[in-house]
Amino acid sequence: MIARILYRENVQGVLNYVTGKSQSTILGFQNTYSDIDTDMKFFGRVLYHLGNRHDSEKRYAHISLNLPRGEHLNDTDFFELSKNYMNHMGYGEKPYVVIRHHDTKHEHVHIVSSTIQEDCLQINLSNDIRRSIATQKYLEKEFELSPSPDTKQTRELPKYEMPEFRNRDINGVRFYIQDITNIALQKYKVRSFTELAAHLKEHHIELRTVERNGRVGVSYGVAIKDGYRSRFINGYTVHPQLSGPKLQKVFEQNQSSKLLPMVKKRLEKQLDTTYELFKTIDPEDLPDILESYQKLDCKIEYDEQENPVDFIIYDKSGYVLKAKEIVPRIGIRKNLEKFKTENTEMDAESKQLKLELQKCIKEAYEETYQNSGRKLLFSEHIDRLSVKPLVKEITRSERFLFLKKYLHIDNRRMGNMLQEQYDILKDKLFISESVREEKELNKKAELIKQAIGKHLFETPKQKRVLFELMHSLGTRPNGDNLCYANSYKHQVKLDIGKMLFPEQIDFYASPSFIRENEKILDGLLNDKPEKEIRPSPTAIFLPLMFPNLYAAMARKYRERLERMSLKSYCQYAEGKQVSFEKSPKDCIQFFNARGFYFESKEGRLCLGSMYSKYPVSVPVAPKMQVYLESSTDLNTVLDGQTKILENIELSGRDTLKSLWAGHLVETGQYKKAAYLFVLDGVRPNLPLQIVEHHMQNGLKQALGFVSQKQIDRKQARLLRKGVYALDNLLGGSSYKEEEMFNGFKDEFTDFTKYRSRGISM
Repeated sequence: MIARILYRENVQGVLNYVTGKSQSTILGFQNTYSDIDTDMKFFGRVLYHLGNRHDSEKRYAHISLNLPRGEHLNDTDFFELSKNYMNHMGYGEKPYVVIRHHDTKHEHVHIVSSTIQEDCLQINLSNDIRRSIATQKYLEKEFELSPSPDTKQTRELPKYEMPEFRNRDINGVRFYIQDITNIALQKYKVRSFTELAAHLKEHHIELRTVERNGRVGVSYGVAIKDGYRSRFINGYTVHPQLSGPKLQKVFEQNQSSKLLPMVKKRLEKQLDTTYELFKTIDPEDLPDILESYQKLDCKIEYDEQENPVDFIIYDKSGYVLKAKEIVPRIGIRKNLEKFKTENTEMDAESKQLKLELQKCIKEAYEETYQNSGRKLLFSEHIDRLSVKPLVKEITRSERFLFLKKYLHIDNRRMGNMLQEQYDILKDKLFISESVREEKELNKKAELIKQAIGKHLFETPKQKRVLFELMHSLGTRPNGDNLCYANSYKHQVKLDIGKMLFPEQIDFYASPSFIRENEKILDGLLNDKPEKEIRPSPTAIFLPLMFPNLYAAMARKYRERLERMSLKSYCQYAEGKQVSFEKSPKDCIQFFNARGFYFESKEGRLCLGSMYSKYPVSVPVAPKMQVYLESSTDLNTVLDGQTKILENIELSGRDTLKSLWAGHLVETGQYKKAAYLFVLDGVRPNLPLQIVEHHMQNGLKQALGFVSQKQIDRKQARLLRKGVYALDNLLGGSSYKEEEMFNGFKDEFTDFTKYRSRGISM
């Protein structure tokens, strides 16, 4: 199902539209102050009376609920679904009418209501799209409908689609034009009527413009193979936002955007680099070359004699640019020497080719280093790696395969060229990496000195945690020196006095957590602003990864860390759970399920954490504050937080390990999460709806796989029972949800997902 919300300043036009179709059925009225004598005329007076109590441009709401093609609900169920939707969206006590249309291939209803309340105040419209998406997902499950797409999708224009219209099917023509034109405006940053006409032409839509009194008018028509041609329809009739003046504003905005010069500059550089690499280019090969080498979508333009004259770049930014628009000197006709033959050949002597071969070698070093488990420093890996595994990695890389395709030389010469660049690059890369590693080690040593001098840790515990501080930075002591944990190659003088260090390291620190830890400690010790530190959501788990280190941290540093990490993680969590929320109440309870709570401080809602060592909280964003305060029972929901948090504590899930388990699940690392569940008995701190979603998407299979790998049969049996118990708790089944076909089309499609381009809401 897809829900679409439009707001209007006047209601009469909307009522005329929803009631003006012959194929329509009024399913019912709600809250019209008269259950006996209600008709459209009376309902219109009620809405008009309410709307005139406020001067907002969004006085009235026009909502459509659309089923995918092939799915059916009877009138009673559709009316019930509509009432459920309106209740969740905050219109449950407002007058509204539900009208079902039968003029398209997908079933849909229109709902008309007012956003103005009897006390002359407007319903809180903040986060309306967010609530609508969550509500439609909830109703899809309740009414067993196909799920709508989870992510924003840029739909492709249906190339060469042949619309089947009858001569009098004017609504079908209008909806087809509206759909195709809006998708084109969503996908491309169109800058003129000529460009828009070109996008529409291959979809059998003709565009005409006429200028009168300084205003541009536009009309659309459809022509197909069988000779049928619709009459031309005024742009405003197709849709108010597709009229000439409205489109002209869109074109001017796209043309004057600050992004356009930046896009042209980038494309100029990419094309110059490509030209430097090739001796000659067959225009027919240019699209493939730019796609493979620069990830650019290109199309060749031909004249009447089928000679290539120019090329067009369809950039990822949405701009469609001809070569002469990017820079005049770069077109095909301006580079006849480059495009003079039908052969495409790289310039084997070019400087650019040598750089590309060096990139192949460097990328191969990096890939083999990643696969080696990083047991050495990168410079040591470069020094010790033999040629054979390096060549093997090079020859299967995309970059090398592209070079080989257009470089017409034998394998012997290719080998010699690689050897030449290998001899140059190896020493250069080894030296640069050695310098970088030594610089990084000096920085780590300085950080340790700062930690001691600025009393990062509580005084009695400072000496005891110095070794863990070193290890958390990926280093270790070597006499009076500091070296990397996996190498003695670099040594930095570090005089911290005589101390006993453990002979064996009993915990592992991953490179990503070492980088995050170093970034956080550097920010805390040098009092950097939060915008400069930019903690990631995983910063909240640093006390879990380095428990002794953070347990000994002085209060002023620990409190600042917890505030920063709490804010960062909650911004991440808000984005992850948004598609599951139906209301502000859900938002609060979902955060509670993770172990966080809301409290009011001086009229501002703040978010706190049960994982914090010290009682810290961060104020919620203004938009979030408005969203939560739109709940009619906010105080009741806030009072109910205690029970949820107590349940977490009683079940032993009040630790960061349970939050980490939930983080692994949310990021799709099901196998890692499964090992944590199975081996340590950890359960994730996540809302039940989110856990259920991931159980269906692969978590259940991962749990079963890990449990079966256990050697002890008795233990495996108990673990499998635990898996089934968790599944039963969630009400799961053996069904694994697949990605569904998006069958929505025609009138009122998913335009609400594209608020920045095309038809504005």
